[in-house]
Amino acid sequence: MNTTLIIGCGYLGRRLGARLIGEGGRVFGTARSPKRAEELAAIGIEPVLVDVLRPESLDQFPDVDRVFYAVGFDRSAGDSMREVYVDGLRNVLDRLPGSVRRLVYASSTGVYGQSGGEWVDEDSPTEPVHESGRVVLDAEGVVRDWAGRRGASAVVLRFAGLYGPGRVVRRAMLERGEPIPGDPEKFLNMIQIDDAARAAAASLDAENPDPIYLVADDRPVSRREYYSVAARLIGAPEPRFQPLAPGGAEAARDATNKRIGNRRMRERLGIVPDYPDITTGLAGAL
Repeated sequence: MNTTLIIGCGYLGRRLGARLIGEGGRVFGTARSPKRAEELAAIGIEPVLVDVLRPESLDQFPDVDRVFYAVGFDRSAGDSMREVYVDGLRNVLDRLPGSVRRLVYASSTGVYGQSGGEWVDEDSPTEPVHESGRVVLDAEGVVRDWAGRRGASAVVLRFAGLYGPGRVVRRAMLERGEPIPGDPEKFLNMIQIDDAARAAAASLDAENPDPIYLVADDRPVSRREYYSVAARLIGAPEPRFQPLAPGGAEAARDATNKRIGNRRMRERLGIVPDYPDITTGLAGAL
């Protein structure tokens, strides 16, 4: 029986945990509060109370075969993204038990800064244009360094935007009829949450995985198409768009425009999306 520790049991981590338990595995998951620990226990994940920024809390990791790392960024906590994503990751990796033979790190397609609508794959240059992408890319380097020192297997999954039940991008804005910020003709790259969890599970199980996979559905769509489909499904007005004020963080993110290719995920990880694009995925999510 495989034993897995999920560090960061949020939207994706919980989905993955439920999937692994359903396959007969034993799953531990981290929580920062007793309340969150109770929520994990209720779905069969064995909770471990830790905080990645408090090294003294990290000495109780169980002996497991595999680790899935998906710690998110909580802006309300007051810590910087670099502290959480890089320093917190180092804290954890320094204290993982020697039994860990596979680490899968949940990264982001934000490491790519392409802006001309071109297709991007795992071999494309990583030149992020905003700080969040630079932080995530630095975290990937921390993972690779750890794997090299330990002689362990590490896989980086660069996820497109996650969506699904309970998470539909800008749903509230659509329902209120507010204008959507950004260029409507630029591409959105998405992956439905259950397909994302399937990819995560497959990367934990793969005998000889590639070091990097892009995890996205089959068809990038324009913002105009995405928000029009979402508005129609929820009975909201046809979306309106407004340009972003230059100089802000959101404007920097809006500067990118790329199409994420999932060929390696499909052919070498064996994941063919159940929801090939938003026309099928959004209906289920809503």
